[in-house]
Amino acid sequence: MTKISSEFDAYRNSYSDAVNGSIAFSGLKVDFFIRAKARRLLDILAEKVGPTRELSILDVGCGVGTYHPLLAGSVGRITGVDPSTECVAEARINNPGVEYKAYDGETIPYDDGTFDACFAICVMHHVPVPLWPRFASELRRVVRPGGAVLLFEHNPYNPLTQRAVSNCPFDADAVLLSMKTAKEHLRQVGMTMIEGRYILNVPSIDGFARRVDDALGAMPTGAQYYVVARR
Repeated sequence: MTKISSEFDAYRNSYSDAVNGSIAFSGLKVDFFIRAKARRLLDILAEKVGPTRELSILDVGCGVGTYHPLLAGSVGRITGVDPSTECVAEARINNPGVEYKAYDGETIPYDDGTFDACFAICVMHHVPVPLWPRFASELRRVVRPGGAVLLFEHNPYNPLTQRAVSNCPFDADAVLLSMKTAKEHLRQVGMTMIEGRYILNVPSIDGFARRVDDALGAMPTGAQYYVVARR
């Protein structure tokens, strides 16, 4: 994972610019998609795990902590880990109330069952394919029995997603995985699948557009998807 961490070190202060360049054709900014997934993450946690203000959650591959200002105040405790020491340093500056640790990309530096839930947002496609089983196993290990693991990933069957990934400089080595593959890796480490849904069939955060998007969640046409499984 050393190569990946060094690549993301370079984007400590320019991550948003790089993503915005890759999705410029959509007419939307990365902040929109961040807010959309943060809203869904909170909704999923509330529905599948418990009252969010009582939860301790871990963001694996947290980068510069982009999601954490949107989660703070709604979640009991947020923790983040990332292989990029530069990104972790920036995250600490951006979010002084959050605990961050750098890690080697293989072993999450927390004890078994530490968290109520952990999540990885568009991270697994950066993990080398041979390490996917280990990655899934580590996500499971650090959540308590009855806790949940959530993965958000790009939908490899969506042509606009493929275009965005091909335009993004730090996605050059990305290997997109299908929802079926993501589910299978969580099942193989002993997790029970709760749900998998496609999202961003239409740009939406809440309101009517979100209800439409949710209604289309079974269709494999969304720009991204999520899966949630219970330990």
